[in-house]
Amino acid sequence: MTVHPDTTGTSAEGVVEPTEGIYSFPAIEAKWQQVWEELNVFAPLDDGSRERRYVLDMFPYPSGDLHMGHAEAFAMGDVVSRYLRQQGFDVLHPIGWDSFGLPAENAAIKRNAHPSEWTYANIDTQAASFRRYAISADWSRRIHTSDPEYYRWTQWLFKRFHERGLAYRKNSPVNWCPKDQTVLANEQVVNGACDRCGTIVTKKLLNQWYFKITDYADRLLDDMEQLKGHWPERVLAMQKNWIGRSEGAHVSFVIEAAGNRGQQDVTVFTTRPDTLHGATFFVVAADAEIARELTTEDRLPALEEYRERVKALSDIERQSTERAKTGVFTGRYAVNPLNGEKLPVWAADYVLADYGTGAIMAVPAHDQRDLDFAKAFDLPVRAVLDTGAEDPAVSGTATTGEGTLINSGELDGLPKAEAIPAAIALLERQGTGKKFVNFRLRDWLLSRQRFWGAPIPIIHCPTCGEVPVPDDQLPVRLPDDLRGEDLAPKGTSPLAAVSDWVNVECPSCGGPATRDTDTMDTFVDSSWYFLRFVSPDYTEGPFDPEKVNAWMPVGQYVGGVEHAILHLLYARFFTKVIHDMGMIEANEPFRALLNQGQVLNGGKAMSKSLGNGVDLGQQLDKFGVDAVRLTMIFASPPEDDVDWADVSPSGSAKFLARAWRLAQDVTSAPGVEPTSGERALRTVTHRTVSDAAELLDNNKFNVVVAKLMELVNATRKVIDTGAGGADPAVREAAEAVAVILSLFAPYTAEDMWQSLGHEPSVANAGWPVVDSALLVQESVTAVVQVQGKVRDRLEVAPSITENELRELALASEAVQRALAGRDIRTVIVRAPKLVNIVPA
Repeated sequence: MTVHPDTTGTSAEGVVEPTEGIYSFPAIEAKWQQVWEELNVFAPLDDGSRERRYVLDMFPYPSGDLHMGHAEAFAMGDVVSRYLRQQGFDVLHPIGWDSFGLPAENAAIKRNAHPSEWTYANIDTQAASFRRYAISADWSRRIHTSDPEYYRWTQWLFKRFHERGLAYRKNSPVNWCPKDQTVLANEQVVNGACDRCGTIVTKKLLNQWYFKITDYADRLLDDMEQLKGHWPERVLAMQKNWIGRSEGAHVSFVIEAAGNRGQQDVTVFTTRPDTLHGATFFVVAADAEIARELTTEDRLPALEEYRERVKALSDIERQSTERAKTGVFTGRYAVNPLNGEKLPVWAADYVLADYGTGAIMAVPAHDQRDLDFAKAFDLPVRAVLDTGAEDPAVSGTATTGEGTLINSGELDGLPKAEAIPAAIALLERQGTGKKFVNFRLRDWLLSRQRFWGAPIPIIHCPTCGEVPVPDDQLPVRLPDDLRGEDLAPKGTSPLAAVSDWVNVECPSCGGPATRDTDTMDTFVDSSWYFLRFVSPDYTEGPFDPEKVNAWMPVGQYVGGVEHAILHLLYARFFTKVIHDMGMIEANEPFRALLNQGQVLNGGKAMSKSLGNGVDLGQQLDKFGVDAVRLTMIFASPPEDDVDWADVSPSGSAKFLARAWRLAQDVTSAPGVEPTSGERALRTVTHRTVSDAAELLDNNKFNVVVAKLMELVNATRKVIDTGAGGADPAVREAAEAVAVILSLFAPYTAEDMWQSLGHEPSVANAGWPVVDSALLVQESVTAVVQVQGKVRDRLEVAPSITENELRELALASEAVQRALAGRDIRTVIVRAPKLVNIVPA
C-alpha cells in the first residue's frame, strides 16, 4: 500500500480535501480538526450521569513551539484520556499554561518588551500546535497562571496561608543566583548551580517569605502509603529522601561566659546521643546568626572575614568530604551535659545554618567530616564505639555502624541499639535533652526579586507592620508599562522602582505604607492549578468546592520525573493545607502518576549545542500527526527513553495507510450480525480487544500497538484470501481497529469510522464488547523434542495434564522413529506446550 501525503484536492473554500481511495494525512487532519471543534467532542458532561475520571498532563511552559518532549508526554496523557472516554467514563482532560516565570522576563529584557507580549504569543503558537496534535482537551477550561483572573486567587490562597501562620518572613542566608539576581529554594539548586541558568549559587542574607511546609513533613511522608502501587517507586523514594526524617535527640549545651559575652544555652540535634562522651569540640554554622552571638568581640573580625569567604560556596561544596576543612575559633567553650567536659566552640563552613539548629556536637572518631576538622586543627579524637576497626585517631578513618559503647560511663558495654534510648533517658532525667524527630526538609522559600510573577499581597506599614491586602482589592496587578531595561535585574525587584505602585495607604490605619515588591515563586501557581480547572470561571473563590469534590483527586497525572521533588511535593503540600481549611475532601492531589522518558537522538538528549535537535513541526509535516504520535507510543514503554534515531515514523505512516484501507474495503452494511463471519478472525479480534484493555490499564501502550498491528494483518489476510470485505467478521475487525487506533492515531481512526458508515466521533464510540466464548482457547500446539530436536507438533487441549501429554508424545510415530528402539532416560514435560525426551 502506498502512502500519498500530498495527493489532495482543494475545495472552492480552500479546504484541503482527500482524493478518493488515497490515504492523505494533510487532508484528513484538516477535515477532522474542524469537525471536532464544531461538535465540542471532548467537553465532559459534568452532570453526574456518568462516573467521573480526571486526566491531567503537567502544565506546559510557553517557551516556544511544541518540541519532541511535548510530543511524547502529551501523547501518553491523551491515550489515557481517550481510553477512559471509550470505557464510558465522563472524562475531564483540560489544558492551560504555567505562564509566569523567568524566561519570559529575560526574553522581554532582550526584546525591550513587556513579558506578556512574549508569553501570550508563545501560548497562541503552542495552542495551535496542540490542536493540530489532536489532544482531546476541553478547550473551554483553558487557563493561564499570568492572567489576573488566575493570580487573584493565588494571592487569595497566600493570604489564607498567612492567616494560618504558614506564610512568614525571616532573615536568613538564602541561595542567590548572581546571574538571574534572585533567590532560589533549596530544591532549585542542582549540584550547587541554578537549575535555570547553571550559574554557581552563592549565599546572601535577606529577609524573605517562606511557606512553612515543615509543619506538614510527617503527613507528606506518612501519606505516601496511599500512593504506593500508583506512583513510580523512584518518585516516592526521591520524596522520602528529600523529606529526610531522622529520629534522635535535642541536647542542650551551656556555652560558658567569656569576654563581653554572657552564658548561653544552645541546643543541637543529633541522631547519635549515645556518642556524647566522644564529643571533643562544638561547631556552629559560620553564616548563622548564632556564630556572631557566640564569638567574643576580639575574634569577630576574623569571623566576619571568614563569613565573606563562605558566601561564595554552595551547600554541596561545604558538605563535601573532599574539601579541606576550615574554621574560626569563637573564644568560647560548651559544657558537655553528660560528663561536664569543656568543648571549644568553632565556627565552620561544613555545618549548614538551616540544618537542625545550625550547631552540632562534633564526635570526630565516628564522623568523617568531624575527624577531618579535628586533624586540621589538632583537636582530640576519642573513640566511644568499638566496631572492631582500628582506632580512628590512628587510621584517619571514622568508624560508623554497629558496635559496643566504650569510654562512655554508664553506657559502657551497651550495643548501639540499646545505648541510644539509654542516652536519651539520661538526658531527660537531667533535664538537658529529650527525644526529637528532625527533617532534612526546609521551609519553602517562595519570594523572588523578579517581575513576571504574582505579587505578594502584603503591605508594609511602619505602624501596623505586615498588613494583608483586603480580599476585595485583589488581584494586586502587575504594572503593564514596564518594558525591557526596566525589568533588568539590579539586585531588587523591578517593582521596587515603580513608586506609584509601591506607595499606598495602609488598609488598616490609612497612613503611608509600601507594597511588598517581591513576587511569588512560579511553583506556587502550579501547586493548585488542577483545582482551578474544574471550575475555571468561578468567581466566589479559587474553585467551586462542590465541583472539586466531584472530580478530585486527579485520576491520572502524566509528566516528567524531573518534577518528583519540586512540583509534586509542593502540590501535595498545598492540597493538604486546603483540605485542612475545609475547602476540599481530597488530601492528595494525584491518585496515579505516570512518568514518561526523554526523547533522545543518537543516544543523547536533543540539544542545539550538540546539533542533534529534531524539529517536531517538520516531522509532523513530513509524516503526519498520527504517524508521529504512533511512533512515540510504539517506541518503548512510557517510562523509558525514546531515541528518535532508532524509530521509524515512515513505517508508522505505512501501517496507518494499511489500517485505513481496511475501512475502505469493507462492503457489508453497518449493524450486520458478525456471528456468521469467519470464526478465526473473530477470535483474533476479540482477543485483541480483551488484551488491549488489560494492557492499557497497566500503561503498556506500546504492546497494544503491536497487537493492533497483528489484528490489521489478520484482517487484511481475510480480505485478500477469503470472502473479501463482505465477511461480517471483517467489518467487526475494522471497527475494532478504528476504536483502538483512535487512542493513538485519532485522525486516521476518525476517517475509518466515517468510511465504515458511522457518525462522528469515534472518540465516543464505546469500547467494543468482548464475547468471552471467543476467548476460550480450543487447542494448543505442543512441541515434542527428542534430545532437544523438534520431532513432532501435537494439537492438544489447553487443560491437558502432564501425564496425558507424556503418553501422547511417546505414542507419536515420529518420536518412535527418532528413538530407534533406545531406552528413555527421562521425559521433561511442560504442559501444555512442551515435551523433551532424553534417550539413555
